Amino acid sequence: MKTEIAHLGESLEKDEEILTRAALIIKSGGLVAFPTETVYGLGANALDSDAAAKIYAAKGRPSDNPLIIHISKPEEAELYAFVPEEYKLLAEKFLPGPLTVIMPKRDNIPSAVTGGLDSVAVRLPSNTAARRLIELAGVPIAAPSANLSGKPSPTSARHVIEDMNGRVDMIIDGGECGIGLESTIIKLEDGGKAKLLRPGGITKEDLEEIFTEVELDKAVTEKLADGEKPLAPGMKYRHYAPCASLTLVSGEAGLFEKVISENSGKFALGVIAFDEDIDTLVKLGLKRESVLSLGAKNDVSAHASRLFSILRECDTCGFEKIYARLPDKDGLSLAVYNRIIKAAGYDVIRGAKEE
Repeated sequence: MKTEIAHLGESLEKDEEILTRAALIIKSGGLVAFPTETVYGLGANALDSDAAAKIYAAKGRPSDNPLIIHISKPEEAELYAFVPEEYKLLAEKFLPGPLTVIMPKRDNIPSAVTGGLDSVAVRLPSNTAARRLIELAGVPIAAPSANLSGKPSPTSARHVIEDMNGRVDMIIDGGECGIGLESTIIKLEDGGKAKLLRPGGITKEDLEEIFTEVELDKAVTEKLADGEKPLAPGMKYRHYAPCASLTLVSGEAGLFEKVISENSGKFALGVIAFDEDIDTLVKLGLKRESVLSLGAKNDVSAHASRLFSILRECDTCGFEKIYARLPDKDGLSLAVYNRIIKAAGYDVIRGAKEE
């Protein structure tokens, strides 16, 4: 398959041309990778089972891993899901934005899109090009992240081209994604409650302004057991992993430096850390180019926006082993924690006081 690569930003007229062509591809059952405020999505007609199957094939994605459907206006959710009042409250406060809401699905959404579940994940992106594409297509767009299954999600068109060139009909280059982590996913529960299935740019603390209780699903921080069915995209399978094995080191004082010191010089070692760590790690014997920084320690937005790019960069550095700090679990840090612990396959070194 020959993939068209189109670049937004030359002019409004040219952008409309590109998005109109992309919408025709979607309507005809094809695949289009497009930018959102979170990561790039790999889109197809969410009402077409055959088109959904093409997404799974292009990504190498397990068919029981549900897809998110993207809409262009909040009220469109009622066409594809049975919408409770809580959704309307969420829409008023957070939408358009990096939030996905799981609700009971209507019959027009095929089970091929929902991984066999009787619910559907609905999202309204804030990226204007994404919303215009959905409007022009006239159908909801099913779209997981536009990467090969298991690899870090793409935050630039370059990442998408690395994984999807020759596998999809069109890639729309809309520049860098602002947030850099996929959307927050919640499932609405009875009694004004919600279950947080995947943390993202809308934090648990944000959601607690609306809900009487926000329960953190165990899959956010723990690995699902064999046979457990995922309730949302990204809950079951290993994701985001670089080629070299990644191990996280918890925050007990001095433990990170001790682990790096013991392993420096044994093999091609890479370290994911903060700006403040660089001088110390170099003194421990690491080459400066072996330390990939997420940014300043307190700049969690930078950690989120850089994480996937850094995980991809690890593959170009020839690292044989990678160590990284285990993030905190509050605010946006919980989303970074969720992604990097999956990338590490839940391999964490903890200090004696934490065991």
